[in-house]
Amino acid sequence: MVMAMANHLSDGGDNPSLPGDSKTNGESHRETAMNGSAHDGFEAFNSLVKTDRYGFLGGNQYTNPEDEKRLPQEKLRKRETKWLDMFVNWDKWMSKRFKKVRERCRKGIPPSLRAKAWQYLSGSFFIAEQNQGLFQSYLSAPGDPKCIDDIHKDLDRQFPQHEMFLSKGGVGQEALFEVLKAYSLHRPEEGYCQAQAPIAALLLMHMPAEQAFWCLVAICDKYLMGYYSPGLEAIQLDGDILFGLLKKTSPSLHKHMRKQHIEPIMYMTEWFMCVYTRTLSWTIVLRLWDQFLCEGVKVMFRVGLVLVRVTLEDQLDQCPSFYETLEKLRMKQMPPELQDESFLFTESLRLSVTERDMQREHQKQVSRRKAAREAAEREKAEKAAGAQGSTVKQSKNKKKS
Repeated sequence: MVMAMANHLSDGGDNPSLPGDSKTNGESHRETAMNGSAHDGFEAFNSLVKTDRYGFLGGNQYTNPEDEKRLPQEKLRKRETKWLDMFVNWDKWMSKRFKKVRERCRKGIPPSLRAKAWQYLSGSFFIAEQNQGLFQSYLSAPGDPKCIDDIHKDLDRQFPQHEMFLSKGGVGQEALFEVLKAYSLHRPEEGYCQAQAPIAALLLMHMPAEQAFWCLVAICDKYLMGYYSPGLEAIQLDGDILFGLLKKTSPSLHKHMRKQHIEPIMYMTEWFMCVYTRTLSWTIVLRLWDQFLCEGVKVMFRVGLVLVRVTLEDQLDQCPSFYETLEKLRMKQMPPELQDESFLFTESLRLSVTERDMQREHQKQVSRRKAAREAAEREKAEKAAGAQGSTVKQSKNKKKS
């Protein structure tokens, strides 16, 4: 996780190799996935129930068309042209004009080019090029029985109100199974973790299964290193970092939560492990992912700090105990400000937290955890030595008697 944090708090990073032309925008991919009889059945269903532009029928992710802010077509076309130009000269843009790439990601990647841009930003295309045929070999392998069983149990739980994942055994769930099974074989030391599923589902809304798989691999290796390993040490470390940064940005909230013994792992685990896919409205999720894949985990920290502040800052009088505070942080009732993408991202960039602050807090928490481990080991050794000494003494006393 030290390496992951160091990589992703920097502006640059390794430049991914150039992918070729791709037809993997979200809307066209969903149309391709819903082909044949499955598509005919969906058309009949969709005549009765209308989805939003992202394919959601309802739920927290549903976007009401009346509330949606859409760019004028002329402005959208200009942005598409700029991104197409960047794709042609990607290495040059990433090495010499990264700040402009970052600026364009913060504005939002054009929907028609989002899947392609995500593969450029994550470098997943390069990984796939180096491992052609591997995904298919994973699909034909039997897989670990426990992982396979766990994956099957979770398929129905991933965005059940999205058109791709409505039908049990449908094309969306089948593709999701393939991606998650392949990942469990690709990283057997991690196997399958439930938090991988919504990320894989998000990717499948934009690209075919093989591309989604390699994108998931890139994200887990480059951005979320160690998040899905047994023990969850990486996510606990990032929780401590988030709490340390909160002391700088919102000292009164930090004091309140510390007094009530609220640990970060109690409220931020789903935020970070699922990269907010199960937390925020979908327009915001997509904007966040545009920035996350460009800038790294620091985006998750900034957004997390804003979520804590907005949910608690004016609500402390309603949070006299541990329970009330934790309920607020779990955001069963989403504050209206957090449904406004402009507000959330503007506030996250206004935070008085620099990359250096994040690096310092990271090192501080790593050192603190190391010292705690060493102290625990010393205490354990001392107890073992004491127990051994006591046993020897008892043995001598028995001999004397």
